[in-house]
Amino acid sequence: MSRDSAGSQKRIALFGGSFCPVHNGHLMLGSWLARFSGIADEVWFVLSAHNPLKADVTYLLSDSERLELLKIATEGDTLLKVCDIELKMPRPSYTINTLDYLSEAYPQYQFKWVVGADNWLEFEKWKDYHRIINDYGVIVYPRPGYEVNTAELPAGVEWADAPQVDLSSTFIRRGLAEGKNMKAFLPAGVWTRLKDFSSRRDEIKR
Repeated sequence: MSRDSAGSQKRIALFGGSFCPVHNGHLMLGSWLARFSGIADEVWFVLSAHNPLKADVTYLLSDSERLELLKIATEGDTLLKVCDIELKMPRPSYTINTLDYLSEAYPQYQFKWVVGADNWLEFEKWKDYHRIINDYGVIVYPRPGYEVNTAELPAGVEWADAPQVDLSSTFIRRGLAEGKNMKAFLPAGVWTRLKDFSSRRDEIKR
């Protein structure tokens, strides 16, 4: 189904990532898109499988742990939901496959993919990127250090002028690995559960 035939379908923004771990920056963007952008009615956090080439050996969370943290972070928010379909799909899982699957599974929804400005500048490298744009649509949000000429965005691509939060999972993992208290950067409940994960690992090593 094309975007033009979507009519009055509920608009779902799919925000994909490894979320290792999910942090306040992720939630702020998702909440802004669902509540202030006028682009989406809901945001689904699409949890991706780990890329072995990008594994962070200092603080690596399993698929089940990352999924649990996402559920904790979004609990009670009716506009932010968790989607784990990519963990069940053949790997490597491409964005176009995820969009096709969800569109078929939920024909009552209109799906669009969310990317940061950094990924948009390399979007032509994505598999079937033209289909992602034409059949579904892309929402681009700003990232510090990456300039996008919004006047030249093609049809099917929308600019979300969301507040910029220079916070990354890499920063969170580094702080955790150094034994720092990262509670202020994480959603309620996530910090406590991360400490449980860490304690469990320490017990296994003994």
